Amino acid sequence: MSTCSPSNAQLSELFTKLWDLDVNRCKPGIDYTIDIQGYVTSTNLDRPDRASSKLFNSLDESRVFSRPTYQLFRALLDNYESEVDKPEVVTPEEELENWKFIDAIMETEVMKETHRFLVAQRRASADVHQFKQQLYDIWFRLYKRTLEDRAVNSSAFEHVFVGESRDHAVTGLHNWIQFYLQEKAGHVDYRGYFRRGTTEEMEKSPRLMTLQFAWSKGGGKPIGSSFIGTSPEFEVAVFTTMLLMQQVKARVHIKKYDVELVCHPHGRGIGTAYPVSKSG
Repeated sequence: MSTCSPSNAQLSELFTKLWDLDVNRCKPGIDYTIDIQGYVTSTNLDRPDRASSKLFNSLDESRVFSRPTYQLFRALLDNYESEVDKPEVVTPEEELENWKFIDAIMETEVMKETHRFLVAQRRASADVHQFKQQLYDIWFRLYKRTLEDRAVNSSAFEHVFVGESRDHAVTGLHNWIQFYLQEKAGHVDYRGYFRRGTTEEMEKSPRLMTLQFAWSKGGGKPIGSSFIGTSPEFEVAVFTTMLLMQQVKARVHIKKYDVELVCHPHGRGIGTAYPVSKSG
């Protein structure tokens, strides 16, 4: 077994395998439909809105949210204060929801394969219970986002998947499910996408988008990116691997996409994590 950091080729092989194992991944045209509309060329939010309609035309919620990991993931999204200047408090009920989510994703082949890989790399214990605790610490352990903050006010899960706000700006929110739900509720105004590493074929049913939007809970997001249609367990698997393999940035190839994965640590957890489209 090796303790060396994996090459981009090794990570590409792993993440492509996880993609193929992701049986819960949603299918465009079946589980959801989107309308990407116009593309933006500037991160200036004062520029004209290039999307007059919502990004998501539809989502078959009865199909999608009947899947255990999606259902449990959705239950976690209302457990946080979006404003970073407000302290976070985890109730016993919320802690139980966190553990139910971890238990559910660990039943999937995506997370089982991730665990096997990390054990082989000596970055995780072979004991499943210990690995689950490691996942909890990475994703749900609360921390102060900056040294100046007076109280614990953030976590990896909140930042990456739920989204936060500070000084009228959106930070995080790199998850398509949260984007859909916030857009449906009227809190998100989709403004268009960036044509970064996107081919004409991919624009018909993109699996990764770099986009711009405004969020009523936090202001504007001049540029942000997220996978589209991937399961919660796939995203947890990818970014957990990035963190534990100490990869802040990795250029990988997943199916049709050249992707730069970014994962900045914050203590034992994740400060931020997201995918970026790359061309060629």
